[in-house]
Amino acid sequence: MTLVALALVAYLIGSIPFAVIVSRLFGLPDPRSYGSGNPGATNVLRTGRKSAAVLTLAGDAAKGWLAVLGARYLSPDNADVAIAVAAIAVVLGHMYSLFLRFKGGKGVATAVGALLATDLYLAAGAIATWIIIAFFFRISSLAALTAAVFVPFFSFFLHGMNRLAIEPALALTIVALLLVWRHRTNIRNLLAGTEGRIGRRDPEAGR
Repeated sequence: MTLVALALVAYLIGSIPFAVIVSRLFGLPDPRSYGSGNPGATNVLRTGRKSAAVLTLAGDAAKGWLAVLGARYLSPDNADVAIAVAAIAVVLGHMYSLFLRFKGGKGVATAVGALLATDLYLAAGAIATWIIIAFFFRISSLAALTAAVFVPFFSFFLHGMNRLAIEPALALTIVALLLVWRHRTNIRNLLAGTEGRIGRRDPEAGR
């Protein structure tokens, strides 16, 4: 499969809006209509339906995992480049979904899924960082930003200038920058002390 075709397939996979799909299945309001307006698991959690949020999280992560794993097997002779292309494309698909008029979520769960298929140790480090920050501060965006910033450092610490291969390492850095960019509103809220906390329900979300 050519890299262009691979990027297109990964982007389309990333575009699948699980938050919207799951919300409809559970009879919940469209996640774009309350809270942060973000079609992602954290916003779905504001409805109080933890099962819906978990299912959204799993679906979004599975998108990243599937796209990168598929790239690895469809382009075995050029796996490092294929993995890099797929990782970036699938995250962009989630952030700028074709099915949501090029609007979408923040990309955290999808990025974690892509990371799981790229390097389990890096994924474990990112997840552990998210859990620690979320546990102590109860702010999902802060946890996500911290994990995103630390992933390139984890990559260098684990692999040095050796080979996690330069292409996947560069892709992880680009994805981290994309995550920071998509959280720019959250960053402003964090600095202003107005960012929402995990588990806080939105009355407009209903049940």
